[in-house]
Amino acid sequence: MIFKTILNLFDSYAVNVNTGASAAADYNVNRSSDAELSSEMKTYYSAYLIDLAEPLLVHDQFGQKRPIPANNGKQVEFRKYSTLPKLTTPLTEGVTPDGQKLSVSVITSEVHQYGGYIALSDVLLLTAIDKNLVEATKLLASQAGRTLDTITREVVNGGTQVVYAGGGLDRSALVGGAGSGNNYITVVDVRKAVRALKVMNAPKIDGRYVGIIHPDVAFDLMNDPDWKYPHQYKDTTNIYTDEIGEIGGVRFVETTEAKIFKGKNLAGETRNLAVNGAVTANTQKTITFDGGTVASNALKGRQILVDGKIYTVASNTPTVITVSGSANLPAIADNTVIYPAEGGAAGRAVYSTLIIGENAYGVTEIEGGGLQHIVKQLGAGEDPLNQRATAGWKAIKTAVILVDEYLCRIESTSTYDEDDK
Repeated sequence: MIFKTILNLFDSYAVNVNTGASAAADYNVNRSSDAELSSEMKTYYSAYLIDLAEPLLVHDQFGQKRPIPANNGKQVEFRKYSTLPKLTTPLTEGVTPDGQKLSVSVITSEVHQYGGYIALSDVLLLTAIDKNLVEATKLLASQAGRTLDTITREVVNGGTQVVYAGGGLDRSALVGGAGSGNNYITVVDVRKAVRALKVMNAPKIDGRYVGIIHPDVAFDLMNDPDWKYPHQYKDTTNIYTDEIGEIGGVRFVETTEAKIFKGKNLAGETRNLAVNGAVTANTQKTITFDGGTVASNALKGRQILVDGKIYTVASNTPTVITVSGSANLPAIADNTVIYPAEGGAAGRAVYSTLIIGENAYGVTEIEGGGLQHIVKQLGAGEDPLNQRATAGWKAIKTAVILVDEYLCRIESTSTYDEDDK
């Protein structure tokens, strides 16, 4: 007897082609109407998301980690242990001295929630390890990893110890580009940062300090003849994720997510503006400009770099900038370029290279509820026609500097300016 299978939108039937009789049949077809992913599938995708996101958390690698607080509100506690004092008094024979107490400071930080999702159409069967769900999870993991890494990065780059490459005096004076005199990173700058940590007795991480560096900056530093690649180490065990080499007592980890100080375009379509009509010294606080379309007060609160000096914008019209402060402007020539001042000289991108000691900062862990993968089936929520499913992520996160003296930031330009991308 011959049977054939006919599948329609809602049911499966087995039909006897000799008699025409039909009966409902179950071929274990995965349907979009199935209520929920199995617990095994949820576990699979959750682990998959975390495994993909974790390598992107470069800045989290070297922080003191704390689990997500359970039943403790929104606060997570990090511990800072004070150094024990020297004991210069000799022991008395036969007399046991008093013991010492650990001095522990508790630093609390409030956690915040972050998350995002992708909507999936009703053509997707979520009860299988479907390619579309796998690809969605990859994208979500990348988004989650980069988001959480950026949160840590911004906190850690708020440290107060800074070395400006090439002996620069501040960020706005850092020069980059063609020719000589550029403030590219060198091993001397690394040693200055290491010295800053050493004099504060910053503990090392597995015998070395750790540096987080952008590939553009690594290009300049790796040209130094003292550079060692990981395979040239005496001990090649315990290599960090994305570790590229060592110099000056620092093992470097490379990431494109390293902090770049660079102002946004001053106008929507152009990075720089230009002075339109000379500014007369000591008589005005306004600069008339052209070179781009700027909405009223779009620049308010931003800093601009004009003729080597930085000014804060108090207000602006589409053609006039008024600077804050009581002093009037110096003389400024017509057509002088107006740069965004958040970067280096002439608006050049300035890169941060972090040199880190142990327990310099704290972060929350992504496991144990720190990062979750969430899949909703078709029909979940307000979806009367079972047209939408979603896959997303949700995370609870915080980061805090614990010992500012255990961090040092090297600011430099690079042969490959960020604008090149």
